[in-house]
Amino acid sequence: MSLDHSDRRLLDRHRRHFLRNAVVLGAGAASPYVLESALAAEPANERILVVVELSGGNDGLNTLVPYGDDIYYRLRPRLGIPKQRVRRFDDHFGWSPGMAGFERLANDGRVAIVHGCGYDNPSYSHFTSMAYWHTAAPNSGEEYGWVGRLADVIEPRYQPNTIVNIDGAQSLAVKSRVHVPVVFDDPERFRRKGNFQSRPILDAVDTGLDDGNATRVFLRGTARSAIDSSALVRQAWAGYKTPVDYGIIPVQLPKVAALINAGLPTRLYYVAYRNNAFDTHVQQADLHSRLLTYVSDAIAGFMRDLERIGQADRVAMMVFSEFGRRVPENANLGTDHGTANQMFVVGKSVRGGHYGQPVSLARLDAGDNLIHTTDFRRVYATMISGWLGSDQSAAVLRGRHEPFPIFG
Repeated sequence: MSLDHSDRRLLDRHRRHFLRNAVVLGAGAASPYVLESALAAEPANERILVVVELSGGNDGLNTLVPYGDDIYYRLRPRLGIPKQRVRRFDDHFGWSPGMAGFERLANDGRVAIVHGCGYDNPSYSHFTSMAYWHTAAPNSGEEYGWVGRLADVIEPRYQPNTIVNIDGAQSLAVKSRVHVPVVFDDPERFRRKGNFQSRPILDAVDTGLDDGNATRVFLRGTARSAIDSSALVRQAWAGYKTPVDYGIIPVQLPKVAALINAGLPTRLYYVAYRNNAFDTHVQQADLHSRLLTYVSDAIAGFMRDLERIGQADRVAMMVFSEFGRRVPENANLGTDHGTANQMFVVGKSVRGGHYGQPVSLARLDAGDNLIHTTDFRRVYATMISGWLGSDQSAAVLRGRHEPFPIFG
C-alpha cells in the first residue's frame, strides 16, 4: 500500500491534532499516550497529586453542615439536615449523615477543609465556571488546563505517563502544551478510535511504510506505543486485587490505586464524578445524600488501599466542584446554582482542620448567594508548592496566590 500526495498532506497537517485526539483507550475516552514499560519499572518515589472533580455544583452547605447556625435552618426549613442527624465535626460544623468514611478521615486529622472557595464575578453556568476551574483563569480564555501547565513545569520535556485522566473524555484541566495525557475509562474495554479527521492517520500508521519521513515515523511510533499502553493498563487493572471496600464506585479511584501499585511514574491523576451528578435542582435530599455516601466511601477506601500497598505517604488528594448552591432551598425541594463552596484536601500528610474564613449566612449577595472568602487558586497553589514542592506556582497559575499551611 502506498500513500498519494493528498494522504501525505493530510498526515502532515494533522500531526499536532493527532497528538491531542487520535488514539483512544477505553470506551468513550480520548487523547491517551504512552505507558511504555512502566509495569516493569521500580516504583517511583515522587509525590502524587490526585484531583477529584464533583461535576454539577455540589451543595457544600449540605456536605459540611453549619448546624450551629440557626440561619441555615431558617433558609432551608425542609432541606436543612437536622442537628441530631449530622455527624458532628466540631461545635459548629458536621458532615452529611452518609459520610461516615469522610468523618473517620477528618477525625484522624487527614482532611483539610478550605472554606469559601470561589472567584470574583462568578458564573452560574456549569460549562463556563468549570472552564474557569479547569484553567485556573476566571473570566478569561486560557487555552491550557492548570494540571497540564503544572505537568509542563514539573517535566519541561515530554515524559510518558506524567498525567493520567481516568474518565470518559479528556478534561480541559489536563490539556498541556508539552504532554499528552493517558485518558481511559474502562481498562477492560480498550480500543483505538478516532474522529473522522483522524481516521486517515490511524489507518496510515499501521501500514509499516518507512519512507524516511520523520513525521510519519513519529506517528507510527506514537500509535504503536498507544497500543502497547492499552495492554499495560489492562494488565495493571487485571492484576490488581484488593480486599478494601470502596462501596458503590462511580468514582474511578480503584483504577488510580491499581496504576500506582503497578509502578507507573505518573505524578498527576485527574478523575471526575461527571454527568452533572451534583446538579440537584429537584428533590435534592435523598439523591444528594446518596452521592455524598458514594464519594465518601470511595475516598476513604482509596486512602485505606494506599496504606495497604505502602503508598499513602506519596499521595494527596484535592476535591472540588465548579460552584456551590444557592443558600435558600427552592420550591422543588432542591437548590439552584450558587457561588462559594468548600474544597477538601485529603491525605496522610495533611494537617487536618479548618482553613480560610467560613462564609457568612447572614451576609449574602443580591441573589441570596454566599460571598466567597478564598480565591480557589490558593488551594491549587497549596498543592503545587506545599505538596509537590514546585517553586513555579506563580507561573502555573498566572499570578501569585498564597498557599495554606496544610502540609508540613
